[in-house]
Amino acid sequence: MGKIRKGDIVGRISYGKDIIFIVDRIIKLNNHTQIAILKGVTMRIKADSPIEDLVIIDKRIVKSNEKSIEDRFLIHLNKYTKRLKRLSNYGKVLHLDGDNKYSQKSVRCYRELGIDAIVKNISENRQPIVVKNLLDKYHPDILIITGHDGMIKHGTGFNDIYNYRNSAYFVKTVVAARAWENYSNNLAIFAGACQSYYEALIQAGANFASSPARILIDFVDPLIVAENIAITDRHKFVSIKDFEQELRDGQKGISGIGVYGKKL
Repeated sequence: MGKIRKGDIVGRISYGKDIIFIVDRIIKLNNHTQIAILKGVTMRIKADSPIEDLVIIDKRIVKSNEKSIEDRFLIHLNKYTKRLKRLSNYGKVLHLDGDNKYSQKSVRCYRELGIDAIVKNISENRQPIVVKNLLDKYHPDILIITGHDGMIKHGTGFNDIYNYRNSAYFVKTVVAARAWENYSNNLAIFAGACQSYYEALIQAGANFASSPARILIDFVDPLIVAENIAITDRHKFVSIKDFEQELRDGQKGISGIGVYGKKL
């Protein structure tokens, strides 16, 4: 096995290489152990792993996984683009994303759908700091707060905010956004990523959030939430049942209290 480096595409041996990750950085501990900080290539999950538990993934497997996500993305676009092009005056989206690659894909998705969206690649820990200024600048109807997340000890500590890698930052960002606009029907908010602390995000003021079942979501799920709110008439209430079939795993991955649409 070759030396694992930052930027390598890897899988965790002990997990049967079930998720494909990119090595975001490598940390050297005092006992000379090396820990890799990982981000999902097609899933919005963050994790860590000892270097010795990682293996380089064959490029053909990586391309196959990315193609599966791309195919789902294209099917979604083909399904809705023709209908959406006949409509106009959608709600405006401000999308904060901790992942640069997903940010670029999101720009493409919104553009193809004809939705007015500003996408900012901002690390999860900085999102609470910058959100107010961005809201002041853009005055969106819909705020998407996402990136990567994950439970540190999966299967336990569901109600411990410190057992989530980035949920605390997402919660703080929602709180800051609600301080800017407290009325939930004026500013619709989605927040979260893979395995995020769903209940805390909803309590903080999100209309929709991930992940009730603490499962994985892929990059397009937050966009589906944004799209459905943006294209729904302001007099119609949008609930999770309106679009759960479009999501990767329905209400297991994303749910919420709903919100009125933002189309004029």
